[in-house]
Amino acid sequence: QVQLVESGGGLVQAGGSLRLSCAASGSIFSINAMGWYRQAPGEQRGLVARITRGGSTNYADSVKGRFTISRDNAKNTVYLQMNSLKPEDTAVYYCAAIVVVPAYWGQGTQVTVSS
Repeated sequence: QVQLVESGGGLVQAGGSLRLSCAASGSIFSINAMGWYRQAPGEQRGLVARITRGGSTNYADSVKGRFTISRDNAKNTVYLQMNSLKPEDTAVYYCAAIVVVPAYWGQGTQVTVSS
């Protein structure tokens, strides 16, 4: 089992920044990658960014150039730095531990961007 605890969401004005954190514990040796997903009301949950054990990253087209995913292996923590936020970034953001597919999820943290 892997436990994920997220923090860092909140309310911000358009153009602002937020940093999300996700601390992992438990059977972290089984994790091949970590990802951030988001779900807005009435929409499906979708990938925002992902980082592999080796540090390779990929991003949704909608956030490229604005969001950065990173990891601190010593702290078993993954971060999502979100800059130039837009109202359409408003969603619940979830951290996921990926084995082959997302296998473990955090509780989610709300990000609201006001116009």
